[in-house]
Amino acid sequence: MKIFKLRKGFRQAWLLTIAVLISGNIIAQDTNTVGVIDQIISSVDLQYRKMSENIPDPAKYPRTTNSDGTLRLVDPRDWTSGFFPGSLWLLYEYTNKDFWLNDAFQRTAGIEGQKFNTGTHDLGFMLGCSFGNGYRLFDDPTYEGILIQAAKSLASRFNANVGCIRSWDFGTWEFPVIIDNMMNLELLFQATELTGDSSYWDKAVSHADVTLLHHFRDDFSSFHVVDYNQTTGDTIGKSTHQGYSAESAWARGQAWGLYGFTMCYRITKDTRYLELAEN
Repeated sequence: MKIFKLRKGFRQAWLLTIAVLISGNIIAQDTNTVGVIDQIISSVDLQYRKMSENIPDPAKYPRTTNSDGTLRLVDPRDWTSGFFPGSLWLLYEYTNKDFWLNDAFQRTAGIEGQKFNTGTHDLGFMLGCSFGNGYRLFDDPTYEGILIQAAKSLASRFNANVGCIRSWDFGTWEFPVIIDNMMNLELLFQATELTGDSSYWDKAVSHADVTLLHHFRDDFSSFHVVDYNQTTGDTIGKSTHQGYSAESAWARGQAWGLYGFTMCYRITKDTRYLELAEN
């Protein structure tokens, strides 16, 4: 099987790992595909070993590649920092190799300080992918405490007038909420499960409900950014920051919404979320 070259970038290997490992438990039940899955994982294993060898500092994380093919590395504060250690936990789960367990531990540790970061909505990406997968596999009480603190930091960005968590602190918006934020609600749901404090759950549901009302057009394509009056909760404007235009359907944002509302249905069993995701 062809192996992805390192210079092709981090995203391909990460997406391949996620796709294979999430579906592996289902696909591997078919004995005709077990060998194919194992072959794919062997390729991913090699790709990630090369990645690790090229990143000696465990507190630096691959985001993409530079124009010369070298890795572009970011620090723990970057919104993508949790993806690499998260993938390492998945590799350990699938291969049971100590190499990946040790690598996951080391590279996850560098992100811990972000549990106090109240300046971003992306703590689910950062802490959930890294510490979240580690906690899922080992039920470590230290990891549990880190996830709870991260949820507290995320919840601090909630505005009761708007009913949402603020996404960004830059730009000219008054209270911007981006569709991406749906991906980080799972951290709040988990905090309620871990602590019994329903306030995290309530904030996640409120955010999902308000997003459901204002982020989607009649054809179920989504706006990227919805700006709210932080006092009245009224919508001020709907636009894009990364898509083609305010009226276009930004593909990655569309995927954030699809995943986010499917996740909300899985946890809450509220059929409105599933229907929106299906549409």
